[in-house]
Amino acid sequence: MIVRMAKVEIVGPRKLLGETLSLVRRKGDLHIEPSTVGFVDDLHKKDLRSLLPDEKALFEKIFLEELAGKLKRLFACLPAASLRQSFLAPRPILETVSRTLDRHLELCSALAEKRRELVRELDELGRYRIFLATVATLLDKIQRTPDLDYIGIALKDEKAVEVLQKSLACLADASCELLTVPAADNTIVGLIAATRDISEKIRTLLAQKSIPEFTFPESIQNMPFVVRIDYLQKRINEAESALRQTGEQLAEFTHRWGPLYKAAFSWVHEQISIIQASAFSFETAMCFFIYGWMPADKVASLGTSLQKTFGGSVVLKEVEIRSEDIERVPVVLQNPLYFKPFENFTRLLPLPSYTSFDPTPFIGIFFPLFFGLILGDAGYGLVILLLTAIVSRAARKKRLLRDAVKILQICALYAVIFGILYGEFFGNLGHLLLGIKPLLLDRRDNILPMLYFAMAVGIVHVTLGLGLGLVSALRRRTGKEAVVKLLNIVFIFLITALVLTFAGFMPELFSRPLIIVIIALCPLLLFSGGLLAPLELLKNIGNIISYARIMAIGLTAVLLANVANQLSGLTGDILLGVIVGGIIHVISLVIGVFSSSIHSLRLHYVEFFDKFIELRGRSYNPFSSRPEKEGEPGPSEKENGSEPGPQVHSA
Repeated sequence: MIVRMAKVEIVGPRKLLGETLSLVRRKGDLHIEPSTVGFVDDLHKKDLRSLLPDEKALFEKIFLEELAGKLKRLFACLPAASLRQSFLAPRPILETVSRTLDRHLELCSALAEKRRELVRELDELGRYRIFLATVATLLDKIQRTPDLDYIGIALKDEKAVEVLQKSLACLADASCELLTVPAADNTIVGLIAATRDISEKIRTLLAQKSIPEFTFPESIQNMPFVVRIDYLQKRINEAESALRQTGEQLAEFTHRWGPLYKAAFSWVHEQISIIQASAFSFETAMCFFIYGWMPADKVASLGTSLQKTFGGSVVLKEVEIRSEDIERVPVVLQNPLYFKPFENFTRLLPLPSYTSFDPTPFIGIFFPLFFGLILGDAGYGLVILLLTAIVSRAARKKRLLRDAVKILQICALYAVIFGILYGEFFGNLGHLLLGIKPLLLDRRDNILPMLYFAMAVGIVHVTLGLGLGLVSALRRRTGKEAVVKLLNIVFIFLITALVLTFAGFMPELFSRPLIIVIIALCPLLLFSGGLLAPLELLKNIGNIISYARIMAIGLTAVLLANVANQLSGLTGDILLGVIVGGIIHVISLVIGVFSSSIHSLRLHYVEFFDKFIELRGRSYNPFSSRPEKEGEPGPSEKENGSEPGPQVHSA
């Protein structure tokens, strides 16, 4: 639903502007209006002037922005940590913070760069870890002598070992020895120990057999094999030790200085926001004026806070919203917990205007209903519930996926309900095996009743949209548009009644009066809506006919499920029948979910929403520090790859 908004004015002595903006920011409910349009009449507008920052304020803003930039860079260097609250007020020690910050930033930048270099080096050395650990066990089995040369190799499988053993004819005369051992990465590490006079021949033979020698960093290629192994292992140990030491230094710095710098950043960011917001304020010789919008239920709370803080010196006044203000009122959408996931569909559209309606509740009610009407299979619904239950645990940390799971669960419940009414459980499998019968009707044998029902749903849905459009037009005080909406509703009911008389569902004697009334109302439709009004009426009738897709797509789904059952029975083998039927049922389920979702959304976006939604709403951006609780700078943000610092919504 669209939250009711209030138009407010805050007035107080000029010297209290900064403190007032600070309090307003903490409350976080006021959308500050940067102009006086709609708040001040032309007679008094000449007495007001924009409160432009003076030279001192500009220099202060530049200083604070530079300080905030340094603090962001500092926090980007620090590791994740839970910081305690600092009890030192930042303002009195701001000059000290400014002096120490450069030194600390240089220190932490150097440590962070050193950490990055060590991590990069360990990443490069990481590919040698498994080989080094494995080949060390082989070196322990061989007596190390100066006259031996060692060749390390990594083989894919046992077949490669057999090929290598056959190729090394020197094994027979004990001129060389081959040792192998499985490695942790499922490869086989091999070590050839050979006398120096044949080691080059072995390397040539390995190249011919496409068995490459294990390569080491180019900087140590000239070292003996055993020295290379020892050097790399030593270097890895040293790098790990240095990385731990660097991490400990950064963690110690974070624990000691992090709370102070975090408090300083929060204060600096607040002062920058206040300086920016003051440019949207207005002043006279004695007073300041702040104009804006806020949810109506928050006005009393802000007024009480201003009264307690300033003892009546600063006053909040609610101003009447006039008809010319409607397009400037910011829009806030707020829905109960059940409808929250369906707001993802609403976000695909621009914001509705303030006098329009939030489409979220209507999607939350009708989307699952249409989904269930189309899919209508209890077996498929239970499968969807099972799959969403499995995925729900992994979806807890991903909002979009979590909302999708909730929507699917609601839709699956409707599919189960309509599946029971249709008597469908994996098509006609429930009837064949369990004797399930429809409680309402069988879609396969009642095509025309399903068509009539789908059209009836279309009449209700489209008429509801026109009714909401009528209410929206009355709110905007656009009389002709309201009359057109009302006439469209009347015409739809008259034409529906006329069709029912022709089809024999109503007495034929009603047909002539209905035709007369329709003809009599046509001039009124043309007068109120213009030449395009009849085309709009035809469009609405076409929209109603479009709801026949509920019957058609649902019938396709049940027929495909029945085909799966028939083909399963024709195989003549239970196991093969289960496999064939299962594959087709999976395909049918996937198609059913996608087609039910897409066509249900189409019935909303194309046939329903354009009847009542005015998509020109203004976004609500309160002057607030609340997002700072989620985006406040700190060492933890660097690890997530996000830029430190709060994203405060200012006017």
